[in-house]
Parts: sequence; structure tokens; C-alpha cells
Amino acid sequence: METLQVNNTVWNLMIFFCLLITSVIIVSGNPQQTGKEVDLNANSVNQFNHETSMPRFAEPIPNVTVSIGRDALLACVVDNLRGFRVAWVRVDTQTILSIHHNVITQNSRITLSYNDHRSWYLHIKDVHEEDRGWYMCQVNTDPMRSRQGYLQVVVPPSIIDKETSTDMVVREASNATLICKAAGYPEPYVMWRREDGDDINYNGDTVNFIDGEVLHITRVSRLHMGAYLCIASNGVPPSISKRVTLKVQFPPMLTISNQLVGGYIGQDIKLECHTEAFPTSINFWTTEKGDMIVSDMTVSGEKYEAISTDSGYNKYMILKIRKLSPQDFGSYKCVAKNSLGETDGFIKLDQIAVPSRPMAITEEPDDDRKDYNDGDDDGGNGGPSETVFNSLPTDNSSLNSDAVRWSHDGIFGWLASAGCCWMASTLVFGR
Repeated sequence: METLQVNNTVWNLMIFFCLLITSVIIVSGNPQQTGKEVDLNANSVNQFNHETSMPRFAEPIPNVTVSIGRDALLACVVDNLRGFRVAWVRVDTQTILSIHHNVITQNSRITLSYNDHRSWYLHIKDVHEEDRGWYMCQVNTDPMRSRQGYLQVVVPPSIIDKETSTDMVVREASNATLICKAAGYPEPYVMWRREDGDDINYNGDTVNFIDGEVLHITRVSRLHMGAYLCIASNGVPPSISKRVTLKVQFPPMLTISNQLVGGYIGQDIKLECHTEAFPTSINFWTTEKGDMIVSDMTVSGEKYEAISTDSGYNKYMILKIRKLSPQDFGSYKCVAKNSLGETDGFIKLDQIAVPSRPMAITEEPDDDRKDYNDGDDDGGNGGPSETVFNSLPTDNSSLNSDAVRWSHDGIFGWLASAGCCWMASTLVFGR
């Protein structure tokens, strides 16, 4: 066992000496290659030392976005500048803006500032669209070292008036096209909607807004009439809008809800008429004889009161007739005229009997009962003397329940009295 350990030790020593001799032979056999490796190592060290001693950019030049008319600031941070100089250059035009502490460009909006021989700032006042582009900060090393940053100039939207529609007037059933042109950067998004917020009947569809510069409506109707807003936006505040009014011309159209109205002597009554027209119509009332009715003052007070209320192209007309007399019954005509035509409609005012108290309250709930004998005639202020009837049969078979009751009582009363007369004549004459 001892002999084996000695042999292993001797064997390890022999291997060690062999490796040592081999390495000496390799080194002594290539003296030139060894010198080159030493020179390369020395150059690498020198190059590293040179690189660390040269100027270097501490950070990238950040891209800047600014709205037109604002001020922009581009920053360039250089470490270890030493005796080298910094310059700012406009890349697309290759214009030198500044060299070290001096501004070279003739652009009075461009100035320069610096801090601790490390931070160099390019100031651009009242930025214009033409200032948009790449800017370079460079150091006059050999080779030159540089960094670039982009100045983005955004422009809020604006409406191009000369290319945008103005207020428009069209005939009903024709086509209408509204155009809105907008400028800005980025390119604005344009939409149309009604100023009142109502939906738009757009070529068969009901929508709240229309995308795009063009609003084209086929077969315009009076329902399209109104103010429209062209709204342009591009993410740069503020958004902008323009108001365009669309007016639709059509001849008058007239609607009468109650063509047959009943009233009794001494009652205040009102007749109603609804018209639509554009341009706005001239509206008036006439009697059965064709005489135009105007509000007048009489000894007993105002006989007629004509009231007209406008709402867009709608006009609501009311004719109040105070204290009906026998001469007031008959037909009344509601007339509407404009430059495109005229129309009229008739309302028949018939006389009915004064409602009696028992019949007025028969089969009516307590809350709906009216005492026609109590209270003064208040001239249409909601009192019992003013009655407005709904549409009634044109054959005059029924004006209202009281009138029907009165008619039946009258017939049976006449029959009863006729029977009494016949009986009396029989007793007197014997047959």
C-alpha cells in the first residue's frame, strides 16, 4: 500500500513538470505573437480610458408636443464635456441654430440657455406649424456625437368658413346638402347633430348624429327644419362648432279638432284652429258672411278675442266669443295664407238648450258635477259657463247629453199635452 502511494506521488510530479516545460516551449517559440497580444491589451486599456474621458449624452432628447402659439423647450444633457462644444441644428433644413453659447439663427423666437456646462436648452417661443420636425444636439468630437428629438406642433380645430355651408332655405320634398370643412393637426373629426338634441330622420334611419363633413338629406320634410351644429375635434382643446339653420318652405296646412261646437245663449265659447306653414302664415277668422273678425270693444265688453300662439312653424289660433247671442250661431272660418298658398277650414257653432240642473248632475261622480246655476259667468276661466265640445256627429243627432235629455223631455211633453187636448175635445163635442 505504501509503495502504491509513492508511485502516485511520483506520477503527479511528472505530469506537472511536463505541462510546465510545454508552456515554456510555446512561449519561447512565438515571441512576436506575445508582443502583439500585449500591444492589443495595452490599446484596449488606452481606448477604454479615452472613451471614458470623452463627452457622452446622459439621457436621450425627449420628444416634445406643444400647441401652436405656445413655447417649446428642448433639453440636451452632456456629461464630461470638458473643452468640447455643443451645437443645436434643425435636421430637415440643416440649419445651425446655435454653437455653444452663441445663437446663430436669425429667428428671433429661438434663444439658448445652459446650466453647469452640462445642460443645454433650446427655447422656441410662439411655436408655429413650420417649427414641427427633428432637432439635433451635437458635440464636436471626432467623430461627431449627436442625439435627436422631435418637436410636434398640434393645432386645435377650426372651421373653414368659405368652404362651409351657411343658413339654407329649401322647398319641402327637395334634397338638402350641408357641408362643413375643418382644419387642424391632427386632422379633425367632423360630425353633425341637431342643436336641440333631437334625433334626425336621416334617409329612412333615425339617428342622433351624422359622421363626416357632409350631411345629405333626401326628400326634406318640415320635420327636418331647425338648427344644426357642425362639430370638429381632434383631441386638441378646444373643440369648435358652427351653427347652420335649415329652413323648409311649404304652403299652409290646417287642422281643426272640433268642427262642430255647441253653445247656449249667454255662454262664452272658444273655437280652436291649428296651422303649419313656412314662411310664417297670416292667420285670421271670418264669419259665415265672409266678414273678417277683429277684437273689438262694445258697451258690454269685448265681444271677440282672437289669440294666436307661434311655436316654430306651428301656429295655434283661438277665437273667443263672449256671451253668445242668436246672431252668433253659424259657421266660422279659420284662414291661413303665405307666399306659397292658402287654406281654410270651417267650424259650425250650433245652439243648444241651457242645461238644467237635475239633468246636469244625473249619473255623474261627485267630483265631476257642475252647478250651472251657481257662480258668475267668468268668461272662459274654467267656470261652468264656458263649454268646449269634442267632435260631434254631423247629423246633429246628439250635441251633448243634456241636449239629448232636453229633446226627449220636449217630445214627451208635447205628446202629453196633445193627449190632454184630445180628451177635452171628446168631452165637449161628445166624440
